[in-house]
Amino acid sequence: MKPRVLVTNDDGIQAPGLRCLVAHLCEDSDLLVVAPERQQSAVGHSITLHKPLRMDLTPLAGLPVRAFQSNGTPADCVVLGALSHTGPVDLVVSGINAGANLGEEVFYSGTVSAALEAAIQGIPAFAISLADKENGSFEPAARLARRLVGFVLELGLPRGTLLNVNVPGLPLERQAPPVVTRLGRSCYANQIEERKDPWGRSYFWFSGEPEEVDSGPGTDIGAVAEGRTSITPMHTDLSDDSLVEKLRAQQDGLAARLMETVGDGNREGW
Repeated sequence: MKPRVLVTNDDGIQAPGLRCLVAHLCEDSDLLVVAPERQQSAVGHSITLHKPLRMDLTPLAGLPVRAFQSNGTPADCVVLGALSHTGPVDLVVSGINAGANLGEEVFYSGTVSAALEAAIQGIPAFAISLADKENGSFEPAARLARRLVGFVLELGLPRGTLLNVNVPGLPLERQAPPVVTRLGRSCYANQIEERKDPWGRSYFWFSGEPEEVDSGPGTDIGAVAEGRTSITPMHTDLSDDSLVEKLRAQQDGLAARLMETVGDGNREGW
């Protein structure tokens, strides 16, 4: 029996990266596609709570899969697909994203957030992105994704864990071997440009360029720069273990400081 794989993305149901991914995965997997009806890049881990969610059957021309478009976010699409009447899901694959998701970009990425939502739901998952969206083909990433599906299903992933995969924009034969990495660091030099609409009212246009802070050996940023596919394990537990231990050593003093008498001398409780 073929594994049941849910495919989603944040670029929308008609994105070429998703179509290329589906074309490669449908040979070995029983696919269900649930993807946003429109572009949802950088929505992060948004979940829709205040409007109805819909799943509309949307044929993908030339591809023998059952596909739905949704008015929800990428994370919504995972919940809808995982809880739909079509049966349990063995694996979630999110992508192929047009553009890298490296370093701190994972916190903004709808692509990565979809895989993260799968991990929260207890479903193995990976997100896959093409780092060079201007010059690269989706084919090498799709071929890697097909092989990675089999590897992840065979190996398994610990609960709450996902893989974030970034593929350089090079043919496979020109890529160096893939490497397992940690997240690098890149901050954004943010800019806000104020403009005027036809009625003279102000509106603002947000932009920013990433500035690499940690792109050395062992990082996802460094690996892609070397022409390697980076595979970064991520976990839903964002605890800072070193700081947890440091604060625990000062817990009594911290608690006393936070519970100090205020104003009229009454102790404030939590």
